[in-house]
Amino acid sequence: MADLSDDELLSELGVDIAPVKARTYTPREERIIAGFEDIVRFREQNDRAPQHGEDRDIFERIYAVRLDRLRALDEARELLAPLDTHGLLAAPAVDDSFEPETFDDSMLLSELGVEPVGGDDIRVLRHVPSGEDRRAAEEVANREKCKDFRTFEPLFKQVQAELDSKERTTRPFELQAEIRPGAWFIVSGQIAYVAEMDDIFTNAQGRSDARLRVIFDNGTQSRLLMRSLQRALHKDEAGRRITDPDAGPLFSDENGEDDQASGTIYVLRSKSDHPLIADHRDLVHKIGVTNMSVEKRVADARRQPTFLMAEVEIVAEYHLFNINRTKLERLIHRVFGAAQIDISIADRFGNPVQPREWFLVPIHVIGEAVERIRDGSITRFEYDVTQARLVERD
Repeated sequence: MADLSDDELLSELGVDIAPVKARTYTPREERIIAGFEDIVRFREQNDRAPQHGEDRDIFERIYAVRLDRLRALDEARELLAPLDTHGLLAAPAVDDSFEPETFDDSMLLSELGVEPVGGDDIRVLRHVPSGEDRRAAEEVANREKCKDFRTFEPLFKQVQAELDSKERTTRPFELQAEIRPGAWFIVSGQIAYVAEMDDIFTNAQGRSDARLRVIFDNGTQSRLLMRSLQRALHKDEAGRRITDPDAGPLFSDENGEDDQASGTIYVLRSKSDHPLIADHRDLVHKIGVTNMSVEKRVADARRQPTFLMAEVEIVAEYHLFNINRTKLERLIHRVFGAAQIDISIADRFGNPVQPREWFLVPIHVIGEAVERIRDGSITRFEYDVTQARLVERD
């Protein structure tokens, strides 16, 4: 006897088989199912339900709003129950300030300030102004009067003159690392100078950030975040970084034995727990010169008395060309000699050592000194500890 199918066997047993009627869905129900399937895929790919938050991806935010809508719709919970294998509909809606019958993706996009292109496909978006972008723009725009602008005004005049003479040029902004004390930019149509940078920290998104003091050529300043400036430069089509000028041989037309093709002035902060360092950590800086990478130079800092036998933080780097290291170090010691700290550190063998490159001086003054080293005017200046700034010598 030939093999019978299941239906044929049931028929032989006298069981009536009713035809299974396929369920049909209204266009609205089909949209609800398709929208929920997007949410289920997100849950399976990310091992969590979509969440609200301006720092979230735009599509996750849309799915989170859509899920709230579905949770509030009785018809949706019933319709989607067979598909809800992860229990996504069980939680209460986060936002109950809407009318359930107005479920529509275009409304979700509108609530998030997003305008779609390409019909109803939410995966094709035009302008997506995230909260982080808005905050960055606001930080750049919100400025206050710079009360000590006269200290910085000569620098702005010098930079403008160097731009006019082509000693400096402008380049597209590319890297976060380009934002450092002493760096120059053009943002929102104005020349901006990074005068200070506080300690680097990790923000809520797990990214490194730091609070800056940025001076603008119109005499204003802003205490904005590094990432806000970075975003503003990227969003501004005319945003640029201003390059450093070629320093040339250091105050000499002849190269000497100790001249280097290139070198770096580096500024460090110590993580030492020495009372003098701990009490003035934001002001105590080591100013050194090296022809190798700064990271390599400080790699073994905790074993070297010149670094106070402690780990250090790299605060700033300034790259120069055709420098004479000996002359440059001697010059730095002359300019900041009055602010050199008197400290004694025991080396690994217990012998006392007095490091000579640590100074009690604000970071923005160091940046100004480097600019004056580049243009040669530093020979006329020295650091005045009573005024905490460079002053022209008599």
